[in-house]
Amino acid sequence: MSTQKETRQRAGTVEENALRLDTEKAEQIIEALNVDLADAYVLYHQLHKHHWNVEGAEFLEVHVFLQEVYEDVEAAADELAERLQALGGVPHASMTTLTENATVEPEDEDVYDIRTSLANDLEMMGDIIESYRQHIELAEGLGDYTTAEMLRDQLEGIEEHAHHIEHYLEDDTLVAESATN
Repeated sequence: MSTQKETRQRAGTVEENALRLDTEKAEQIIEALNVDLADAYVLYHQLHKHHWNVEGAEFLEVHVFLQEVYEDVEAAADELAERLQALGGVPHASMTTLTENATVEPEDEDVYDIRTSLANDLEMMGDIIESYRQHIELAEGLGDYTTAEMLRDQLEGIEEHAHHIEHYLEDDTLVAESATN
């Protein structure tokens, strides 16, 4: 194993890209995508926490649902990182950098009832949805239609998951009242 270290590209820098998007425009999009990436990892970890800690009569369905959602979020994060790298940027990768650049605030370490947990997930998703809409507009305004389309596709998935969580939070249930007391 070689002990020689060579930095190919410093974090926070933007190099010319093969996509022929002007570096100044790419810098703005890369900054936005790194925010989306940071937010995605905060959401991913919170969803995973809830997946581990869910209990109750509807445990299995919610457990499986949360796994599907965090897997989708992880896939979206990978796509974001690959796109910003293609634009000439360096994706945020360390937990410290991701946390510092996230615009969403995670729950603390305590374990909450599933309604509170899902409500917190829904709130975070709502913040991310708003950010995505702004970043889609930014990418389109700078002529990066591919990034805008990628974000649109991801936005559709986040909105769908948020809609499902909204349904989980409704008062109507098939669980007998005696099972919830």
